[in-house]
This record gives sequence, C-alpha cells and structure tokens, in this order.
Amino acid sequence: MDEMSKASRSRFDSYVETLVEVIGHADRAEPLRDYCVGLLMPCERKSVEPMAAVVAPARVSAKHQSLLHLVGQASWSDAAVLQKVREQVVPSIERQGGPIEAWIVDDTGFAKKGTHSVGVARQYCGRLGKQDNCQVAVTLSIANHAASLPIAYRLYLPKEWATDSARRKKAHVPRDVKFETKPRIALDQIRAAHAAGVAPGIVLADAGYGGDQKFRAGVSALGLSYVVGIQSTLTVWPPGNGPLPPRKWSGRGPQPTKLRRDDDHRPVSVKELALSLPKKAWRRVTWREGSNTPLTSRFAAVRMRPASRDEKRTTPHPVEWLLIEWPKGEAEPTKYWLSTLPQDTPLDVLVDYAKLRWRIERDYEELKSELGLGHYEGRGWTGFHHHATLCIAAYGFLIGEKEAFPPSMPEFQTPRLPENYRPRGAAGTTRTAHRKLDRDDQTISHRRSGEATHTMSMLPNKPPAERNTAPLMTQ
Repeated sequence: MDEMSKASRSRFDSYVETLVEVIGHADRAEPLRDYCVGLLMPCERKSVEPMAAVVAPARVSAKHQSLLHLVGQASWSDAAVLQKVREQVVPSIERQGGPIEAWIVDDTGFAKKGTHSVGVARQYCGRLGKQDNCQVAVTLSIANHAASLPIAYRLYLPKEWATDSARRKKAHVPRDVKFETKPRIALDQIRAAHAAGVAPGIVLADAGYGGDQKFRAGVSALGLSYVVGIQSTLTVWPPGNGPLPPRKWSGRGPQPTKLRRDDDHRPVSVKELALSLPKKAWRRVTWREGSNTPLTSRFAAVRMRPASRDEKRTTPHPVEWLLIEWPKGEAEPTKYWLSTLPQDTPLDVLVDYAKLRWRIERDYEELKSELGLGHYEGRGWTGFHHHATLCIAAYGFLIGEKEAFPPSMPEFQTPRLPENYRPRGAAGTTRTAHRKLDRDDQTISHRRSGEATHTMSMLPNKPPAERNTAPLMTQ
C-alpha cells in the first residue's frame, strides 16, 4: 500500500470515528464504518444485503443483521450526524472554493412500485419529470462554486399519510411529524440552520418554493437574501408603480388601512412585464463553462414590487429584483426569478446566483447513481432517514478528499463474493423471511446511460464567470 493509500485510509478512519462520537453506543462503530464502506464500494445496489456481502463475504447473514439494525432500528440522531459531517466537510469546501455563498433548497424524488413505503404517494417526481408513485425528500444544502453539501434532509409526508394513523404506526412515523407543505419544511430547515450558526448564504430555490410568498417572507425575516424561481403568472407592479393607498376615511366606522387596486390600476404578470421591456433591456450573459461551450443566454433585470396578496396588507411589498431569461430563438421568456439582493447588484451576479442551483442537481445525481441514495428497501421512517444521512456522510468524505469517486485504495476495492451468493430477489432464489424488513420492488435504475458502475465523476472546481459589471435597468 503506498503512502497516499495509507493517508486516505487514516483520514477515513478518523472521519468515521468523529461520527461514532455522536451516533451513540460504541458497538455501532463497526457497522457504521462498514455501512459507509459499503456505500463507497463499487457494488451495483447499495441496499443492506448486497453491502453486507461486499464488506463481509464470509459472514453475510450476521453482517446483514448488524447493518440492518444500525440503519433501520437504532435510535441515533440524523440531525446530530449531519451536523458533525458539516463541521468536518465545510473547511474542505471553503479551501476548494472560498466561503459558503449559498443555501440551496431542493427536493428529490424516488420512484416506487409499491404503496407501503413511508410517504409513498402519486406525486410529481423530478427524476421522472411527471406524476408517479414516489417518495419525495426536501433538502437544504450549503454551497460555493466548487462544492455543495446537503445539511438537512426530511421526507415530505403527504396528507393521506399524515392523517392515516394505521399507516403512520406501521411505518413508525414520529408523533410530532404532521403534514407540512414542502416550502414550510424548507423554511423550517433554513430556520434551524440559521439558529445553529451555519455560515450564511444567499437562499436559492426553484419556483416550487419561490412562488410561495410565505416562504420568501420567512427567509427575509431571518435577514437572508434570496434568488428564487417563480412562475410566469406571478403578479408584480411595473417599475415605479405600486398598489393604491387605503381609501380616505369618511369619519364613520373603522379607518381603512388596506392597500387597494381597481380596474384601472392593477398589477401585471411577470410574463406581461417581460414582453413589454424594450430591446435595450436585454443583455447576453455567460455564467459558466459548460462541457463543450460556455453557457450563455439573454437576460433582463428590473426593480419592481411583488403584488402577492398586497390588497390584504397595510404596506406595499419592498422593491426587489425581477430577473428574466429569454434565450435566443425562443418565442417568449423561459425563466423568471425574484431576488432581494441589493439594488447595485450587477446583472451577471444575479445570473450567477440564479444558475448556481445546478450544483445540487449534480450532487443528487452522484448521490443516487454512485452512493445509492434511493436504494434503501425498508419501509419505515427511521430507515429512510438513516440511510440518507449515511449516504450524505459518505459523500462528505469524498468532498473532503477533493474528488468525487471512491478512493482507489485496497480497503475500498470490491472483495470477491462467495461463488454461491445470490442477492435476495434474484431469479431462482428463495426469499428468507425477515419479520422487520419489508421492501418495495425497486427496478428503476438511477445510473446514467453508459456510466461505469464503479466510479463517481470528479466534482468540478469551477470559478464564477468573469463579472460583467454593466449597470442594470432600474427605472
């Protein structure tokens, strides 16, 4: 073993030891290390039994039970482990790309064929691009331009699950978990990160979150800026305009306090505003290098007031940025964002932050394709979250190693499996009954077409595009 392999092994052992400090009993140290090794190893599925066969081929059954207990039943804190991962990995992220710049809100889906796994319902699955049977987790990540790391991870529990006491009991959903919308879950995660003193960043989110006025207001209440996607139908007041003041008091009855709009004075959709902008408002911006060519498009940014339910308010919404993308060749604008970044923010900086969400999309592709984030086959609440936490922990180690593929050292090489070993569920095998292990059929591959099964792509260290500091249209 060369010195580099020895150093990597030493760092891995040290990394896992710090996680043992917060995971509880000392007898969890070995299964914790083995689970993390299994996630990093080049096996096709990262569910419990295949990993047991990889890390302990001579005693698969015993190792299987050990790992299953750790992930499916042991009562350790996901939040505590994720906090320890963050404490260890953030220094490496900052060495690679400078201070934390953004907090990225996202959700990620896992297609399921069964109906019994916790939280499974027919809902939108981003990976499939349509409504289907799946689980969805809401996440918060910290990022700079070099790397990002999930620091909070929570299953979205649909109403039909949240109100079904029998299913909740069977899946061991904690009593304090109630139905919450995805924006509300994300806002809770942001509040917790803020309270924990996580290095602040600009909050980035897509239109599923940015279109929620309460979410935006909650972020602003914490003193955090945001750049969030919105739908083309969201209404705003054109630059220089706003709602009408309250009606004059007649001297009788309560004094009017609510803002107004009428047939001649109404807000417009962001699409209408975008189409009304003059040609000179649009500028070409390059935000980063793509795989073949620089990523470039046309953008405009204007200062305006959102109009969301302002007729229920006594004061107008503050003025903020509306950022619009209209690629060349498209018949109309394609994307819209709201941002509370300062008034003097250059256009390229607005674009840079709006596009920085790509980092978490890349990370979840790697977490799913290479670390088996969606491979857990149990049905319970605890196992779903424990497995995800350990996937994130393993991914954090890879970030710390400054490369996103399993370290090429002997202890991470795939051991030879027993000749008579066949994964559970394989054709011609008989299932062994495990009373506490239920599973759904998972036949959807999470691997990219043509991708090798034993390596992860390197995390790119991409600096921001050179700043175009041309002034913005602010009238």
